[in-house]
Amino acid sequence: MSDGPANSLPQPGKPHELLKPFAGTFRTVVKLFTGDAEPIVTTGTMVSQFVVGGLYLQQEYQGDEVEGPFPSFEGRGFWGYNFATQQYEGFWIDNVSSIMQREDGAVDDEGKVWEMHSEIHHPQAGLMKKRSVITLIDDNHHEVAAYMTTENAPEFKSMELVYTRQ
Repeated sequence: MSDGPANSLPQPGKPHELLKPFAGTFRTVVKLFTGDAEPIVTTGTMVSQFVVGGLYLQQEYQGDEVEGPFPSFEGRGFWGYNFATQQYEGFWIDNVSSIMQREDGAVDDEGKVWEMHSEIHHPQAGLMKKRSVITLIDDNHHEVAAYMTTENAPEFKSMELVYTRQ
């Protein structure tokens, strides 16, 4: 269903059905590309569940304890569909920065690849544009690739995440 008449509450619909494979507990392998020859590789667990009447997918990420720049990474997010704009919207926060990231975008016609866009005001790099490509491989696997663009540099891949259902 959609938002419906002005006096009714929104109900989950087909856009939310497309998000169902992302609900559950997933182990992750994360690659951070910092410009060095080898990416930083970390692992963790993402637990996602529908909340608020099934309208939003709540995400809770806990990285495994590691040495290095992100010893105990954790993050929280929400992903949903805005019936008014007819776009997916996401929100993410984590303990690596104080940036509240908001993004929006769309899914392809097959319901397998989402492309999300946002702008981030990074303390060192200034205004950065972010493009996230979320690919649903099957109900037990998905991947996310994040690309950044700055005023002084062309788009580059900054992160890659591989999710496997537990």
